[in-house]
Amino acid sequence: MNKPFLLDLAERTAATYVETFAGLLLADTTHLLNLGDARAAAVAALPAAFSVIKAALAGSIGSAPTASALPAAKTPAPAGDTPATPSA
Repeated sequence: MNKPFLLDLAERTAATYVETFAGLLLADTTHLLNLGDARAAAVAALPAAFSVIKAALAGSIGSAPTASALPAAKTPAPAGDTPATPSA
């Protein structure tokens, strides 16, 4: 595993945790669930853990050096790259 892969993995895992935790807190405040902050934090760790497992598996089948499962030919262009516009 290289540094770009680990950075990508960390970003994906943190984003998954924060999104899940925020969703659980929102569901708790609207009384869809009755979890509380501590349980919501613990439950949010499960999808984040699955994100790590998925990224580890994707690292062997997807395009390097990311944690994406997309094949190399399907990898989106990096930010900042703009496609050439056809001339009229």
